[in-house]
Amino acid sequence: MSILIVTGTDTGVGKTVVTAAVAVLARERGVAVAVVKPAQTGVAPDAPGDLDEVIRLSGVTTTFEFARFPAALSPAAAAREAGLPPVSLAESAQRIREIAESHRLVIVEGAGGLLVRFDDEGWTLPDLAHLLHAPVLVVARAGLGTLNHTALTLEVMAARGVEPAGVVVGSWPAEPGLAERHNIGDLEMLAARPLAGALPEGAGALDRTAFARVARAGLGPTLGGTFNPARFRSTLRLTP
Repeated sequence: MSILIVTGTDTGVGKTVVTAAVAVLARERGVAVAVVKPAQTGVAPDAPGDLDEVIRLSGVTTTFEFARFPAALSPAAAAREAGLPPVSLAESAQRIREIAESHRLVIVEGAGGLLVRFDDEGWTLPDLAHLLHAPVLVVARAGLGTLNHTALTLEVMAARGVEPAGVVVGSWPAEPGLAERHNIGDLEMLAARPLAGALPEGAGALDRTAFARVARAGLGPTLGGTFNPARFRSTLRLTP
């Protein structure tokens, strides 16, 4: 069994699309895969959430949402706002372990960034990663601001002994500007490893067949794809 946690440098960076991309490639390889969302916020009880997007894009239907809170806040604050119990760290870890017993891969998508709180005691994704002995994949933006956010995320992971699974750009623009093109090398320097992938903007709007093709080209071999960071860098047209 294997557990992978997906986090982001911020909210709205493409975590769900990257989660779906990892899931669809695992599914194509015949891997029994499940996707877990410990806390879904900002979505009404009967409205589609992030896991519905994962199902639509990847075809993986074994999904688990542990809690849902309507307010678009951190899970801890959204639980308070709703007057509901927050998500339990110990219970979440136990449920994920149980799911992993019957699945070769369990992908856990976080909420917002790495240090978003899930309850008033302050547990965050690094705590869950420690309990599960799971690596964390970081999804980052391409443009201005991403270097600071990514550096802070990776430094916290290193300080807390969390194993990095790499950095993926969640939405690579069709026409990258100067900042985006220069940021790739700096993201690799921060991660101390080649980029683990870059999914094109708009990938989440594709149908399942096209999305699988994009996922394969946009994620590196450790995530089941064919993305080549050296080849990708060669397209950036940087001034020597």
